[in-house]
Amino acid sequence: MQQGRLSPAHGLTHIALIGNSMPRQCGIATFTTHCYDALHARFPDLRIDRYAMDDGVDDLDYPADVTLIAQNDRLAYSHAAKQIEESGAQAIWLQHEFGIFGGAAGDYILHLLARTRVPVITTLHTILAQPGEDERRVMDAILARSTELIVMAERGREILRSTYGVEDARIHVIEHGVPDRSYVDPDTLKPRFGWQGRKVVLTFGLLAPDKGIESMIRAMPAIIAAEPETLYVVLGATHPNIVREQGEALRNRLIALSQELHVADHVRFIGSYIEQEQLLDYLQAADIYVTPYVNPAQITSGTLSYAVAMGKPVVSTPYIHATEILADDHGRLVPFGDSAALADNVVTLLADENLRRGYATRAYQRGRGMLWAELARRAQRLLVRAHGAQPARLAARRGYTVLPPTLSAILRMSDRTGMLQHSIYSVPDRNHGYCIDDNARALILLSQIDDIDDEVRDQWMATYSSFVQHGWNDGAGRFRNFMAYDRSWCEDIGSQDSSGRALWSVGVTARDARQAKHRDWACILFDRSVHSLMELSAPRARAFAMLGAAAMLERNPEHRAAQQMLHIFGQSLIDLYSAAKRPDWDWFEPALSYDNMRLCEAMIRAGMLLGNEQFLACGLDTLRWAAQRHTAPDGHFRAVGTESFGRPYAPPLTFDQQPLEAQAAVEAARAAFDADPAQLWVDLADNAYGWFLGRNDLDLPIATREDGGCYDGLTPHGVNRNQGAESLLALQLSSCAIIRLSRKAQIVARTVKAGSDLFPA
Repeated sequence: MQQGRLSPAHGLTHIALIGNSMPRQCGIATFTTHCYDALHARFPDLRIDRYAMDDGVDDLDYPADVTLIAQNDRLAYSHAAKQIEESGAQAIWLQHEFGIFGGAAGDYILHLLARTRVPVITTLHTILAQPGEDERRVMDAILARSTELIVMAERGREILRSTYGVEDARIHVIEHGVPDRSYVDPDTLKPRFGWQGRKVVLTFGLLAPDKGIESMIRAMPAIIAAEPETLYVVLGATHPNIVREQGEALRNRLIALSQELHVADHVRFIGSYIEQEQLLDYLQAADIYVTPYVNPAQITSGTLSYAVAMGKPVVSTPYIHATEILADDHGRLVPFGDSAALADNVVTLLADENLRRGYATRAYQRGRGMLWAELARRAQRLLVRAHGAQPARLAARRGYTVLPPTLSAILRMSDRTGMLQHSIYSVPDRNHGYCIDDNARALILLSQIDDIDDEVRDQWMATYSSFVQHGWNDGAGRFRNFMAYDRSWCEDIGSQDSSGRALWSVGVTARDARQAKHRDWACILFDRSVHSLMELSAPRARAFAMLGAAAMLERNPEHRAAQQMLHIFGQSLIDLYSAAKRPDWDWFEPALSYDNMRLCEAMIRAGMLLGNEQFLACGLDTLRWAAQRHTAPDGHFRAVGTESFGRPYAPPLTFDQQPLEAQAAVEAARAAFDADPAQLWVDLADNAYGWFLGRNDLDLPIATREDGGCYDGLTPHGVNRNQGAESLLALQLSSCAIIRLSRKAQIVARTVKAGSDLFPA
């Protein structure tokens, strides 16, 4: 096989490279770009898709083939994962540094990795021996997801083994890449920079407090006393993050220090970003390279690697990378912050040309094994190995258990009048008063939770049923909806949906209330209102009313008005379905909207109770179709976002997602299982319920476990942290429904197993 050609045997022809990219000014951008260049040069047949984080601060002109990921937009990571999956990439090479990704300790990158099946190798640029809680969580996930791991120093291998328990076979030490240049005597290049006749000590890289430049400036008086022609050059722009926060205050302080120590004529700051070829010229013109860094844990220094590769005698503090690369007399180490030691070692090297040449020769030879071409060769071999192995998977979804239903958050939002509808975070907002929708749902909940004190149940049944009772407007034949905090109704007639929901709650209470007095009350109000509500025309209002009628028919199979409502409203939904249906659109309307699966649930319940196979088949078929539209590519539940409403025959958009949709899916799945005890309905309910607990597009829990609360929705930027009545009730009713479904599914499973034991195949 010719060098640079890909072997058909391994089949690796396409990878995704994730990190930062030039022209962004940071070490990871430079490193990732050079990795790309080296791979492309050595393996020209390899397709390399580049994905780079963009912090949105600088208006940079990236190369056209770089796909940008908005650093602080979690959804952008999900979109990138989808793009990688659809591109056909066979492996991912991730450059990991905590600070370049969004989220706590950069955990947004986990959002991407969890959503792709492509195998991953990772270069770890920072490995903390004592990580914080978030750093440990992120690192553990990265290690679990990566098939192969690259570190740039042996100490990195040791930390991975001892701190993180990584098996040695997965860890590969590949030193920081360096460019290939012939060795040049410094004096031949000094005139280019006006340095002739000077002995030049150089430090380069983005200026930051951890670079230790102050220590070197404080060493300059002693150095100049011994070697008066010495010039210390500090090469490189100030780190962009520091400039945004502080301007050039750091550089100005260092300049002021050089003036204070009377060495300003011997210290030169070159404060611009230098392209690589010119940078290498500067390096080759220097006599000594100094890295007086202050962080002992620094595992990688690209600047040090470049200096060694150019054959520079190095004086450095003993951070991890320096102790390894300068071992065996390849450079000199001095204590951290010790300006006197810096001065002594620099003077010793400047005074002895033969000593300097010896270090230069050994350093240059050391650099021959670190060339970018060698890094590309070794990385490509690991990518091939990863491609051929079973990809590691990062658990995309957190484990969870069903939350026990509780009234705690519901009662927090309730007073003697009823349940308030909105909140500011978890505090009820009295300015918006009450609505019958929420009090109807609360009334249903009280008959669904098993473990409630009898007196508590009786008290709140009276409160919520009284609200619903008071909402009925006998003269108008409809329920009112909105009530101000002063108990004055805001309208004589509420929406069709609110009347449908009110009837639904009355029917469920007639069937499920624990005390006869509440069941009897509900029967009276149902009979009083059902005939007028036959006039409802909105599809969802009819579906809600059908659920109430179905509950009433289960209580009293001879209830003629309930039968009539189910038949008339069910036929109207069949008519809508027939009019809207297309080969790729198995739905009642041209567009998805809110509370979608209630339509399916109503048809399933009606079909079962009336013995109407057409209704039942319609309900099950549309529920299957809707379940697909409510499922994200990686399998988790995705509630149809409000931004999707009113888009005819179009796939749903993602945000904003509401708890109501997850509740509707759980309860519709429960109805479907009653009619057709298949595993797919259990899976639908499980998926939808998981949405509350973090199995969603943002991996963020919507439920607050500690107090029974629930946030109002999922937006592109996170959760809506308000906890309104609708959301709280959606969670609690979903918990009740999935517990009942789970119990029934277990009974069915035991029955099936018993049958198979009795009648083996």
